[in-house]
Amino acid sequence: MSWLGKVVGGAFGFLMGGPLGAILGASVGHQFDAGLQGMDEEEGLNPGDQHRVQMAFFTATFSVMGHIAKADGRVTADEINLAKRVMDELALSGDMRKTAINLFEQGKSADFPLDDVLDQFRRECHRRTHLIGMFLELQIQAAYADGSLDQAEESVLHRICEHLGISRFEYQRIKLQFQAQQRFYSHSQQQQDSNRLDDAYAVLGVDKSATDAEVKKSYRRLMSQHHPDKLVAKGLPEEMMTIAKEKTQKIRKAYEVIKESR
Repeated sequence: MSWLGKVVGGAFGFLMGGPLGAILGASVGHQFDAGLQGMDEEEGLNPGDQHRVQMAFFTATFSVMGHIAKADGRVTADEINLAKRVMDELALSGDMRKTAINLFEQGKSADFPLDDVLDQFRRECHRRTHLIGMFLELQIQAAYADGSLDQAEESVLHRICEHLGISRFEYQRIKLQFQAQQRFYSHSQQQQDSNRLDDAYAVLGVDKSATDAEVKKSYRRLMSQHHPDKLVAKGLPEEMMTIAKEKTQKIRKAYEVIKESR
């Protein structure tokens, strides 16, 4: 069982204070604020510690996902199904799945402390920019779960970027790459039309006029950025490696389509 699973399963009675600790504690029925100082000293779980970052990432991901789903005033079946699909991809079951569902429900509440959650999440991550980028990608995916991005949902995404130190330019880049990725995989895998090729370039974030060397450089950068082992080392929960692997597969497929066209 991973460290994350041990906490959810009850092997640890506390983890961290702040809004993330309160939200996670409510979701698993534990009090994570009691004895915090002693555990930090004994276990070395200071902000930035890998295990602590894993819990922060898991807690923030599903609770903020619930908040985005409720942003436009209602939670659609598509948004609920997305959350369940993410849980399925992570092979979450038992206590882990129950906790993820509880976190999603807490995010939907009117008094969800979004700003405080994001501020603490950023502190816990200690400038792990690739991990923060993965978090944003998951929230963009959640916002598009019902097929469109409305003003209320985009407003929440802007707040997320503001608190996590992500510029509007970077946000737009990530959003455009996500949209291209969705279109790329909506095409038949055998269909090699110009639109699919255009989207393959957009997935890698390069123009069709880019040289082979530029395309390869972008491909390698994205593969390194989404490499599952590297992300886990930076604090991605082990249970979420599946999502990182899926992203690298999509990046690799886009690169292969470009190479074949050349």
